[in-house]
Amino acid sequence: MAVTEKKVRRDAKPLPTALPPTSSVVEDLAAEDQVLLTQLLTEPAEYIDAPQLSEPGADKSFFGVETKLVDRRATRFVRPNPVIQGGKKRTSRVPTLTTDQERLLFLRFNYARREVKKILDAWAEKRLTAAATRMLLAWGHRALATRSEIVRFNLPLVLAMAKRTRLNSIDYNELISEGNIALLRSAEKFDCSRGYKFSTYACRAILKSFSRVAMRASRYRVHFPVEFDPTMEKSDYLDRKRIDHEADCVDELKDILMKNVAALSDVEQKVIRERFALDHKIKAESPAPKTLEEVGVLIGVTKERVRQIQNRALQKIRSALETEYLVA
Repeated sequence: MAVTEKKVRRDAKPLPTALPPTSSVVEDLAAEDQVLLTQLLTEPAEYIDAPQLSEPGADKSFFGVETKLVDRRATRFVRPNPVIQGGKKRTSRVPTLTTDQERLLFLRFNYARREVKKILDAWAEKRLTAAATRMLLAWGHRALATRSEIVRFNLPLVLAMAKRTRLNSIDYNELISEGNIALLRSAEKFDCSRGYKFSTYACRAILKSFSRVAMRASRYRVHFPVEFDPTMEKSDYLDRKRIDHEADCVDELKDILMKNVAALSDVEQKVIRERFALDHKIKAESPAPKTLEEVGVLIGVTKERVRQIQNRALQKIRSALETEYLVA
């Protein structure tokens, strides 16, 4: 019977939710508040009920402070008392929660989620006012902050499970990421009123998420049995095209020098041939280009004079290329 009820509840149409406030109210909100408001109005509001949530003064009992906004136009409540008292000394090690501390965190979390649902139900098919929007966001922020605290205290659980699993074929960071997602889902589904520790409930969900990662990796290896090689994905078309273009330019330059299309003087031809190593008759292999100073020693001038001769010769060659080759 219980299974049938759950199925009917899952298949039923979503209940009508509250309508967003006016654009002027939304524009006055911070960017993160706008994102949270959209999330609260579009996602189903759920919580795990417990008898303690309906007791008088439950909010003061759970959070240790009066539930009020920081100021009249704020979207956050006054910070609640910490779950672990007297923890002024900061250490890198995450403290371990007792059973009572863990139960208190989950009661805080589900109480905040219940208040979000109550506001949405009260304003169903009605446009939220500015005051209702601030209260909705305040409870939403409190729920998220409490969930983050639950996850922070239980992150070592994911690391411990990942080390015990020893799935060498799977990237460790991917394993941790899947475990963290499973931890978040477990925090939203855990019922603290049953008397179990959260770690008992979360370990099973984390290990199941690891199994899903292993199955996904196994299916991937069936389709792609060879390791991915990024170098195989890169085409060398552009490199070959550039090399061919450079070779064509060198051939054209040699042709210009051989036919003296640019009307270069003997000194200018000598400078260009030596500077760009175009004279292949000297050696079988390609000679190395000479520096300005080395060319200056060959023709008996300073390197600055060689630079001037080179620039004048290149200008003539450029003009010849534009008129004889590029136009054709």
